[in-house]
Amino acid sequence: MARTIRERADVVPLIAEVFREHGYEGASLTLIGRRTGLGKGSLYHFFPGGKEEMAEAALEHVSTWFEEEIFRPLEAPAEGVVALTRMFDAVTDYFHSGRRACLVGVFALDSSRDLFAVAVSGYFRRWITALQAALERSGVATPQAARLARAVIGDIQGAIVLSRALDDTGIFKAAMERLRTACTSAAGARQIC
Repeated sequence: MARTIRERADVVPLIAEVFREHGYEGASLTLIGRRTGLGKGSLYHFFPGGKEEMAEAALEHVSTWFEEEIFRPLEAPAEGVVALTRMFDAVTDYFHSGRRACLVGVFALDSSRDLFAVAVSGYFRRWITALQAALERSGVATPQAARLARAVIGDIQGAIVLSRALDDTGIFKAAMERLRTACTSAAGARQIC
C-alpha cells in the first residue's frame, strides 16, 4: 500500500532514518525519495532549502523527542531516581537496544559536523545538564554529578557504536544496566567518578 504523506511532519521521521543510516553526505535525494515515496519535486515542496533543510528538520525532530521524553523529565521536580530510571528505559527503547544509530552522533562524526555544530553541541550539552540536575536531586554532589553525567552520555554513545559494530544488543543492554545502577545509587556514582 502506498504511503500517504500530507504534511511535512509526516516525512521528517522517515528522512531522519535515512540520515541515521547514511550520514549527511551519503543521504542522497534518491535514497530520501525512495524511503519517503516522494519525488524530488515533492521533497523540495516540503523542504525548499533542500537536503540541509531536511537535515535541520530531522535534528529538530530528534531534539523535540528528547526534550519531551528525556530532558524535561530529568529536570522535573520529581524524585531524581524516578527520572533516571525513566531515562534509561526511554533511551533503551529509542535506540532499539543499540540497533538504532544516534542521528546527532552521526552528524557529530560526519564531515558535515560544522554545518550542524550548534544543534549537535546543544543536544549533548542539554542532555548532560538535565542528567546532572537529576543526579543532584538524587543525592549526588554537584562536582560528582557533573562528571558522572558526562561519563554516562559518553558511555551511552559508545555503547550504541559498539553494539552496532558488533551487531550485539547485549552490549548496549549491559551498558544501560551498569549505568542505571551507577546513577541510582550514591555509592555507584562515587565509584564511577
